[in-house]
Amino acid sequence: MDLQTAMNIVQIIISLVLVVVILVQVRGQGVGLFGGGESSFRTRRGIEKTLFQFTIVLVVLFIATSIISVRAL
Repeated sequence: MDLQTAMNIVQIIISLVLVVVILVQVRGQGVGLFGGGESSFRTRRGIEKTLFQFTIVLVVLFIATSIISVRAL
């Protein structure tokens, strides 16, 4: 297995996990048809904060693997 194939597999795995984490966040907010039911500012706490931070980490990893994948060509 070459580097390009490995990077593609890593990107697919990261993207799938990212989609699942985002869907869990959206489902947890009780979103209506055109956005959240709550329009006021509120602080993330507990698992919601952890999921938010994990989403940021996954996005950074996805971008980093994308740059590495392009550089490896």
